[in-house]
Amino acid sequence: MLELYFDDERETVGEEIKSLITNVLNHAAKKEGIQRQSEVSITFMSDAEIQEVNAQYRGKNQPTDVISFALEELSEGEVAIVSEEGMPTVLGDIIISIDTAKRQAEEYGHSMEREMGFLALHGFLHLLGYDHLTEEEEKEMFGRQQDILSSFGLER
Repeated sequence: MLELYFDDERETVGEEIKSLITNVLNHAAKKEGIQRQSEVSITFMSDAEIQEVNAQYRGKNQPTDVISFALEELSEGEVAIVSEEGMPTVLGDIIISIDTAKRQAEEYGHSMEREMGFLALHGFLHLLGYDHLTEEEEKEMFGRQQDILSSFGLER
């Protein structure tokens, strides 16, 4: 089971979307075989705010829809975080741009709920080590996304 911590300082996201995200990510955790109690934080930002994060951490000075920071992913010189017995595993942080999510929902012709569920799942899969840098990785990750969204009932 996942413990989700939401940061929505501007109160831009209603409880129904937070509940949907919680349910989608817990469904995904089950499908991915996550056995341990785990924690994920989800922050909702504007395009301007996520652009700052994207520029600082990814070197891309433009807004994006979702960014993930996996705590289990090690960079050069970092030491692995080992959680104590009985303590939850902290998977990482997901940041979602509400502005971009609204635009994309309109562009794709589906609900804001579907877009937010998709973006949260996309970020969550990145926390679990999925990526889409190569064609092979993209096929695997996007196939997994589609499988999870379909089995949850959140399709386009």
